[in-house]
Amino acid sequence: MGGTGTVRGPSGVRAYIGSFTSAGGRGVLAADVDGTTGELTVTGGSDAVADPSFLALAGSVLHAVSETEAGAVAAFDIAGPAPLPLGAPVPVDGAAPTHLAVAAGHLFTANYTSGSVTALPLAEDGTARPATTVLRHEGSGPVEARQSLPHAHQVLPDPSGRWIVSVDLGTDSVRVCALDPATGALTLHGETALRPGTGPRHLAFHPSGAYAYVLNELEPTLTVCRWDAGTGVLEPLGETPVVPEGTTGPSYPSEVVVAPDGRFLWAAVRGDDTLAVLALGADGAEAALVATVPCGGTWPRDLTLAPSGRHLYAANERSGDVTWFSLDPETGIPVRGGAIEAPAASCVVFG
Repeated sequence: MGGTGTVRGPSGVRAYIGSFTSAGGRGVLAADVDGTTGELTVTGGSDAVADPSFLALAGSVLHAVSETEAGAVAAFDIAGPAPLPLGAPVPVDGAAPTHLAVAAGHLFTANYTSGSVTALPLAEDGTARPATTVLRHEGSGPVEARQSLPHAHQVLPDPSGRWIVSVDLGTDSVRVCALDPATGALTLHGETALRPGTGPRHLAFHPSGAYAYVLNELEPTLTVCRWDAGTGVLEPLGETPVVPEGTTGPSYPSEVVVAPDGRFLWAAVRGDDTLAVLALGADGAEAALVATVPCGGTWPRDLTLAPSGRHLYAANERSGDVTWFSLDPETGIPVRGGAIEAPAASCVVFG
């Protein structure tokens, strides 16, 4: 599936863009990437799956959530210029999956509305089999309109591969689970409470694996945490803002990205419609806001770093485009390069 005979642009890198079909999106788009300029050129797409809002690659198979109340995952063959569905979507036994990740021969989804995490084993052809585990979160937070129930927003493996971490906006917490690779069983190992009402959305690890950065949606802040892969313990160290002091109006951070060399961190902020640049300390234990720049559109739902580490991509949901930026290697400041139309864009991944 997708290996031999795969069509690629000159850089050998392809980008895949997810979107909300219910808001006019085109489903999953494929695009060639210019490694020098960062420019994207769309080569094809598929609207076969409803609301493929988040994507993940597993070898030569592209996986997508179907962010619907029924909740499902779908697989695509990416050998040609346009993604082709591989069989029917597979239910995740959870509502409105917003995020997915691949680890240890399994696909994991974070199911927002049902507040749960699902594990699905991958078959030899790379497609998902029926769910083996659904781990339901419990709890709530003080912001009644958004935190009356658990809302799992992200799930991902830690850098050691020993743990599966899930971020819950509704309970102001991060859960750490152990995975049995043979059965797909997830067992809750521990839960880290963050400041009530912050609404954690996504996290990213430092390249050293010793720190994690939790981006909060309900307050525009970043929580710096120490991560111990040996014990599976996440320890909050402090918070730093991702918008300048005195910023007025609502600001809802969405995604966080860390530079491969660990010097900088970038965060997308909706409402404010900016990309925040934070300088990280030498060991990663500290973060400081140094600049913000316009995201190039409206409502940046996702932010992704190219494999080269030289370009940053913002998926601007409400303006319907994906904007790319060159990164200054000394300051980390993004400089806008261009954009392509992508209605209701929600995610960009590379492969």
